[in-house]
Amino acid sequence: MTNFIFMLTRDDRTVHDAHELADVAADAGVTHIGFKDIGLPLAELGTLASHIKDRGATSYLEVVSTTVEDELRSIRCAIDLGVDYVLGGTNPELGAEILRGTPIRYFPFAGEVVGHPSVLAGPPDDIVESARRVTAIDGVHGIDLLAYRFGGDVERLVSDVVAAISLPVIAAGSVDSSDRVRALQRAGAEAFTIGTALIDGTFQIQAASKALGDLAGAVLELG
Repeated sequence: MTNFIFMLTRDDRTVHDAHELADVAADAGVTHIGFKDIGLPLAELGTLASHIKDRGATSYLEVVSTTVEDELRSIRCAIDLGVDYVLGGTNPELGAEILRGTPIRYFPFAGEVVGHPSVLAGPPDDIVESARRVTAIDGVHGIDLLAYRFGGDVERLVSDVVAAISLPVIAAGSVDSSDRVRALQRAGAEAFTIGTALIDGTFQIQAASKALGDLAGAVLELG
């Protein structure tokens, strides 16, 4: 089964009502909940991480900072926050060095990631080769792939990356329909993240439903 990670985010930023949405998600049965390193002050991210774990969910911090300094600062903060996973970041050697010796599992980006909200650029072969290089680094546990932020054949890209490496792939960004979820499942993604589409009610698994809990439950049923 492909895991669903609910991100408390809109447009790659943690939302101001993240604590309340974490409760809605947990009440709906979601067991994987994450947030971005941008959008709330560090102190609030700390209480949010604790709250997610108090609700019995696995916690994820996705790093989308656009400078090396901010990215590494966020990864260091992840240790203090006590999250279970760090996703994202474009400096995997440095990130792995910071996290080495901690229980945190590290899934940096593969490929050329640009801008904010982030997009995945470059030809598919380069992305696949990047995934190989990144997963060869000691301390990397998998890949965060911005699958639907890529402008080409997404299902083939994910399938090629999954086939090229021995570590799991989490697909992040712009997963906003059941067709996209099923494509990621067919391609072999270990998990996928959804934030904006659920918070804004645009995920049309159940066309008549706009309630976050119902939509989250519907996503879970796809597994």
